[in-house]
Amino acid sequence: MAQIRTYPLVRHLRADASSHVLCWKAGRLAASGRGLALWFLPLTTSIAEVPLDQREQSFLFHARSTDFQDVTTQGTLTYRIVDPEAVAGSIDFTLDLATGSWVRDPVESLATVLTNMAQREAWAYVAATPVRAILAEGPTELRRRIEAALSQDATLAAMGVAVTSVAIQFVRPEPETERALEAPVRERIQQEADEAAFARRALAVEKERAIQENELQNRIELARRNEQLIAQEGANERRLATEKAESKRIGAEGEAQRTRVLGEAEAERLRAVEGARVGLEREKVGVYQDLSPQILLALAAQQLAGKLEHIAIEHLTIAPDALGPMLQSLLGAGTKRLRGPEA
Repeated sequence: MAQIRTYPLVRHLRADASSHVLCWKAGRLAASGRGLALWFLPLTTSIAEVPLDQREQSFLFHARSTDFQDVTTQGTLTYRIVDPEAVAGSIDFTLDLATGSWVRDPVESLATVLTNMAQREAWAYVAATPVRAILAEGPTELRRRIEAALSQDATLAAMGVAVTSVAIQFVRPEPETERALEAPVRERIQQEADEAAFARRALAVEKERAIQENELQNRIELARRNEQLIAQEGANERRLATEKAESKRIGAEGEAQRTRVLGEAEAERLRAVEGARVGLEREKVGVYQDLSPQILLALAAQQLAGKLEHIAIEHLTIAPDALGPMLQSLLGAGTKRLRGPEA
């Protein structure tokens, strides 16, 4: 609000920057402007202060729909004054020159005008619409209708007032009607919740069954692999035993072959040695066959002396009758031995 200071004979007014001051002197508009500061004589001056800032006006009204249901609407209007002189000509914004406040309540009067216009448009919409449609699309449609009606109203344009926005907080029927309308929706929502719960349980059961089947399949696969492992281990054991037996057989065959080869070599060696020995004996016997009995007797005595040189014999008497048959027997035995293999 404007500030007025009183001095002797004159007074001074200083307005805010958001206010438009209109000063009349002697019935003529002497000054008009935003945020003015001026001196005036209170006896000949009339001053009006018009606010230029945006203001909000709440409204709440009741109406009846086409199906005879009471509907309550609450919203907010946002408006501002675009032509101070025009609105001052329609609504009294005169200041008390002693206190600087309005003589009347012009803002409330302007708000009443706007509320009545909005209420008239809302009543027209609600009265032509059933309650279900109002609740379904009411706030949006009602806001659009009120905003369009106020922005295009010629009376507001002539007054210099512009509505910048309209907001609808809620459109609500009577509590009994609201509960009756909510019942089917609540029941449908509850059914959807139950179906969702049943679906969730069915999904949980299906997942549990899938988990059990998976565990069973894993156990079957594990048993199958265990069976394969046992079979493979048995095959490995049999193969190892076969390999060991084959290795032992090959070793035994090699040992037998080696033994046979060694035996054959030893037999061959013995045959060679015996053959050589027999040959030597044959040669000796052949030599002895061509000798005379006296020489053979002398050789036998020589060999006998060689055999007996380690035996202590003090006296030995050999008669010729005994020596002759003995030498013949010795020669006969040697001959049979040398001829034995051939016989």
